[in-house]
Amino acid sequence: MNYVQPIRDKKKIQTMKTVLKAKDEKYYIMFLIGINVGHQVSDVRDRTHINIVEKKTGKTKRFLLNSQMQSELTEYIDKFSLADDDYLIRSRKGKNQPIKRDRAYKVLNEAAQEIGLGEIGTHSMRKTFGYWHYQKYKDVALLQHLFNHANSAVTLRYIGVNQDIMDQSVSDFFL
Repeated sequence: MNYVQPIRDKKKIQTMKTVLKAKDEKYYIMFLIGINVGHQVSDVRDRTHINIVEKKTGKTKRFLLNSQMQSELTEYIDKFSLADDDYLIRSRKGKNQPIKRDRAYKVLNEAAQEIGLGEIGTHSMRKTFGYWHYQKYKDVALLQHLFNHANSAVTLRYIGVNQDIMDQSVSDFFL
């Protein structure tokens, strides 16, 4: 399994949005959900909060969809006239089938390569959410709770902050 990174540069995030939107608006919305919610999301219509049941732990988490995310989702749903039982990110294969993980990985990876990013995959979206949430609030305990991680060390390692700290500590160290 490849180890993927968060996107640590906000300009690269904006460029990813542009590239994905040009490929297909569904990839743009997939990326927006991933980096702003940090969880896989299916039923988001007309909601201020979503309830997420994590596959790994079986725990349910209530998560706010902020007004910007609600607006983007409503615009997307209306633009493509999606029915209540339609998947947001549909595959071109089959009728109303969700995009598969390997396709999402391929699309994200191609877009990342196009803009000079490496080590990007589907988990990069969740890690990007965590990385930037941590940069803004510096609250690892809250982020740990949002991710349902066992401890803060796991969370910091997951979002790449430990690696940043280690890299910085040795970048100008020379004997």
